[in-house]
Amino acid sequence: DSQSQSSMPPPCRNINKDQPNVCVECVGYLLEELRDEANYEAFKKDLEDANMFIGSLIFVQDLAEKVVAAVKPARSHMDAVLCFPSMPDVMKLNKLGQFSLASLGVGDKADEQPKQKKGSVVKDFFKAASKASPATFEENLLKLLRTLPTVLKFLPAGIAQDGRSFLLSLQYWLGGSDDNIENFLLMIANKYVEGIKDKNLIDESAIDPPALIAEKGIWHPLASQVYEDADEYLAWYNREMSPLNGVKADAPTVGIILQKSHINTKDEAHYVALFQELESRGCKVVPVYTGSLDFSIPVEQYFYNRQGKCIVDSVINLTGFAMVGGPATQDHDRAVDVLKKLNRPYIVSVPLVFQSFEEWEKSQLGLHPVQTALQVSLPELDGAIEPIIFAGRDGATGRSVPMADRIDILADRAMNWAKLRSIGNAEKKLAITVFSFPPDKGNVGTAAYLNVFGSIHAVMKELKQKGYTIDVPDTVEDLIDGVLRDKEAEFASPELNVEYRMSTDEYQKLTPYSKDLEDNWGPPPGNLNSDGENLLVYGKSFGNVFIGVQPSFGYEGDPMRLLFQKSASPHHGFAAYYTFIEKVFGANAVLHFGTHGSLEFMPGKQVGMSGKCYPDRLIHSLPNLYYYAANNPSEATIAKRRGYASTISYLTPPAENAGLYKGLKELGELVGSYQNLRETGRGASIVNSIVASARTCNLDKDIEDLPTEEMDAKDMNIDDRDKVVGKVYNQLMEIESRLLPCGLHTVGVPPTVEEAVATLVNIASLDRPEEGFKALPRLIAESKGRDIEEIYRNSDNGVLEDVVLRQQIVEATRSAVRAAAMQSANSEGRIESVNPLAVQLQGFVGIKSPWRKALADDGFDVPEANLTPLFKYLGFCLEQVVADNELGGLMGALDGEYIAPGPGGDPIRNPKVLPTGKNMHALDPQSIPTKAAVDCAKVVVDRLLDRQKQDMGGKWPESVALTLWGTDNIKTYGESLAQVMWLVGVEPVSDSIGRVNKLRLIPLEELGRPRIDVVVTCSGVFRDLFINQMNLLDRAVKMAAEADEPLDQNFVRAHSIEQAEELGTDLRTAATRVFSNSAGSYSANVGLAIENGGWKDESQLQEQFIQRKSFAFNADRPGEMSAAGDVFKSSLSKVDVTFQNLDSSEISLSDVSHYFDSDPTKVVQGLRKDGKKPTSFVADTTTANAQVRTLSETVRLDARTKLLNPKFYEGMLNQGYEGAREITKRLRNTMGWSATAGAVDNFVYEDANAVFIEDPAMQKRLMDTNPNAFRDMIQTFLEANGRGYWDTTDENIDRLRKLYQDCEDKLEGIE
Repeated sequence: DSQSQSSMPPPCRNINKDQPNVCVECVGYLLEELRDEANYEAFKKDLEDANMFIGSLIFVQDLAEKVVAAVKPARSHMDAVLCFPSMPDVMKLNKLGQFSLASLGVGDKADEQPKQKKGSVVKDFFKAASKASPATFEENLLKLLRTLPTVLKFLPAGIAQDGRSFLLSLQYWLGGSDDNIENFLLMIANKYVEGIKDKNLIDESAIDPPALIAEKGIWHPLASQVYEDADEYLAWYNREMSPLNGVKADAPTVGIILQKSHINTKDEAHYVALFQELESRGCKVVPVYTGSLDFSIPVEQYFYNRQGKCIVDSVINLTGFAMVGGPATQDHDRAVDVLKKLNRPYIVSVPLVFQSFEEWEKSQLGLHPVQTALQVSLPELDGAIEPIIFAGRDGATGRSVPMADRIDILADRAMNWAKLRSIGNAEKKLAITVFSFPPDKGNVGTAAYLNVFGSIHAVMKELKQKGYTIDVPDTVEDLIDGVLRDKEAEFASPELNVEYRMSTDEYQKLTPYSKDLEDNWGPPPGNLNSDGENLLVYGKSFGNVFIGVQPSFGYEGDPMRLLFQKSASPHHGFAAYYTFIEKVFGANAVLHFGTHGSLEFMPGKQVGMSGKCYPDRLIHSLPNLYYYAANNPSEATIAKRRGYASTISYLTPPAENAGLYKGLKELGELVGSYQNLRETGRGASIVNSIVASARTCNLDKDIEDLPTEEMDAKDMNIDDRDKVVGKVYNQLMEIESRLLPCGLHTVGVPPTVEEAVATLVNIASLDRPEEGFKALPRLIAESKGRDIEEIYRNSDNGVLEDVVLRQQIVEATRSAVRAAAMQSANSEGRIESVNPLAVQLQGFVGIKSPWRKALADDGFDVPEANLTPLFKYLGFCLEQVVADNELGGLMGALDGEYIAPGPGGDPIRNPKVLPTGKNMHALDPQSIPTKAAVDCAKVVVDRLLDRQKQDMGGKWPESVALTLWGTDNIKTYGESLAQVMWLVGVEPVSDSIGRVNKLRLIPLEELGRPRIDVVVTCSGVFRDLFINQMNLLDRAVKMAAEADEPLDQNFVRAHSIEQAEELGTDLRTAATRVFSNSAGSYSANVGLAIENGGWKDESQLQEQFIQRKSFAFNADRPGEMSAAGDVFKSSLSKVDVTFQNLDSSEISLSDVSHYFDSDPTKVVQGLRKDGKKPTSFVADTTTANAQVRTLSETVRLDARTKLLNPKFYEGMLNQGYEGAREITKRLRNTMGWSATAGAVDNFVYEDANAVFIEDPAMQKRLMDTNPNAFRDMIQTFLEANGRGYWDTTDENIDRLRKLYQDCEDKLEGIE
């Protein structure tokens, strides 16, 4: 590790200077340097004639394997091998005389050692220690040292003596100072090195024992001692330091967590620099340390005084590690408990470890991927915020170097968090920021599934109650009018309320980086958020609360800027907005309201911002609170890492069944009639009506072998009729049971009974083996002696009897859950708290629970004992649904309190997402894919390949293009990652401490099919969160490409060989298959172009995709994303299938632009030599019955259940202004699929036109609710027709043109 790099040379120089009879030559390698093959070969060469090997903190699996592979052959000839806390396999290399882990019964050859009487004392210790975290391992070793006399008596004399030397070595090593390391080397040489031991060449009496400071304590560089009592330390500080620094007695106090090794080695300049910056700002510091990696111990001991009162106002952890544990294993639950009790903002800053300062500065990725996984992802699970780099490493000496500008910003941010505790609420100023995307007046207040202005109004009322100086509008409508002034005005017009006009001079004076923006945008004020003379800040102040509209990216409608491989800087108006908030309005905090804005997606490093990165420049020193949708942890994590956000999760609306409507409902009634009359003379005529009605509803596009209308059902036997009706009924049930979120969420509003039921039904429908119970549909099926999987299969195949049974099971599940939820409903039909009876009733003997009674009423007798664990769990889940802390989390954060962390994701798959109001985190990236995810991936991939083989006459597809998303992989624990691996025939393997970072090539005989080639396009968010998994994927593909196998059984190898010749490169480079944006850039900008109409034709969209998504990840050079357009295009040209995943009912193909933005279907068609469009499939794992559908089938299903469904659009229209915008967004996103894949049927546009345009009453509702959104809807219809995606009548087009003009007149105030 880098600290050893700096601590080894001085002792070696001292030995060579002071020892007359011996000298030492030391060769050191940083772990990451072993990735370079030349370095690795040099390392092995150095081991050949080494007397001694020392390793420390080796926790990167693939590099640990390289160390073991190199050291093991040389171990026998070396006099000493000393490995301090590292991976277990590295620890097993230890050898000192007769001592090794094997000699104690824990190594590879433990069974070959002589049995020792009572030797299990030591064996048990090492067995326990090897399973513990490095923190516990070190601490237990030191405890063992203290009790050494007791332990050594159980060991033979030689092993005991050598064991003592090993533990003494550990003490010297952890002591870390020059003297300790020098004495350590002399002791080992004197006792073990051949040619020196027993020769009296070293004066043994001059070898001092380890000199150690206290194992833990409070350390200040100007104190004469280490304090072990907070009161004593503060007495010294107030007496000596406060007068020196002019710090007031009631000044904010920052607690700082340090690593003891830096104090030992006197490598603490970076620590001292931060102390000085904080103290110069009038702040007290309480720096604590420990020699172990359990930092909760000094936190609990030293951040409280003798009366038990917390003495700090904010906390900075400078170690970069999780609170409890180091790089191997952690105890996040204990960390959260300690931090909840402390209840202070908890910042974890990061020192560079795997890079020098120069390497980090040049890197577009920023922080090294391995360090991101260990020192950003893991602390986030503890609730850590703001991963700011504060120290670099000198490339020559390895010593820590403080980074002045980063320490400045860290000190400012810690101080501002601390001040939130001391400023009175009446004086606090809050800037609430709303978004407008796409930039249009009708889109102000955009956020995923959130009623933004209704929620802001709720927040304002709560702030007023808490004593903030705020003027709260009487109604939500008044609030909207106040911010927009006239919500019917165009976005760019002065009618949007202008809060502040910032002159160019003031802007340049207050915005030090303004000059840097001129390369992209020219001199200020520019054309955006400007009146030609001043920069305009849109929004309105309500007392001490400012509600502002975040400016747009600025390049949405500019085809040339959309094409750039890297995104443009923020424009002057964007910079002026944040300058105003911080330096003119004087906000104490900013609250970004809803998912999501643009600040965190501005150009800069991926993780570990520099002072030149725009997210860092914009947010600067402002505490950043961010309401974020609980189902989107991936983009929330980007906001946390790049925008220094403390997120507060909000619930997305519960998903309800889509239901049937209009023609689909009538068709359902016909099917019901058939079931009753199938064996009568009317049966055949009803079947004829069903076929005709199904064709009218366009279901013939989804049902294979649906009879033509000319065919007469009288000519069919009853089994064939049943099969036709069964297929139609199955398709209807697929639509009816499709889940869709209804309406929008308002922060702090408890759910209705029906909303709670919708959520609980979905939770109850999944098996939960980890909780010890089966899904309710499975229990119901078993009560009839049936297997639910068989029912699903038969239903999918149109077996009428099982389609009916499946629907009965669905309805019984709803009835039972509703019966449980009704126990807790209040008089208004909402659930504010859970009635304990709802959970405990089943404990009474002889009383049939309401849910069992509901099942019995539906004809199912399920034993109470089977239902009890499930309904207890549902009771717990219901408590979580109603226990939201969305307002409480915000108010606590504004008081300078800790926001408890929690996972983000799908609350149906993982109810631990609830209650909301938590600081969302993703997951440990090295924990995926899980075994369950691998099993699910195999099912989906096998179904995909089977379906494609049917379409290709039995031929295997040779290449599949997949898109990987950050949130999807968090929710499913890596299912799509595992899909890629299963396609190429590689299996993920966990290392010795459970991290997924190894691979096994599955033999072809075991795989049972050819290896399928892949082209993997990762979203920018996936790249940021899971770059280590990109490493795994790249290694997997290259492993397959290098396997010496028949080319007709290994398409990865076949294509790579062909590409190597075509591109004139080596096989590994030709096998590059993992792509994304360049570092710091996001999306293909296809969505931006379509949402804003700023595109000429489809070729522009395809060029954008290739230009922006063609940056390759290479496991051989993991610190960079390299432009690789040629191999990207070459790989795409061989694709037969494009494929995406839907994993959650909340977000589908038309809900967001992301899916079509990254869809390569028409890109592939343009690159293939035969010009053939690839087949496009979508896997739907939103229910227990996973499906693989074509893209067109999925778009049709999505349109029928959302855009065309009265349940959806009426629910949205009931939300008013914001709901109308949501409908328009679905139409625009549907058109996106026409542009990128040609996947939208004409009837979708035709039916949407009939719903929203032909009906005069609907026209009026949309015009009155949000005329801007209605105009955008009309424009989308006209654009779809103009671009050839919708063929319709002249009458429809004329109506649309007239309506467009009516909207324009209304917006311009012309009646």
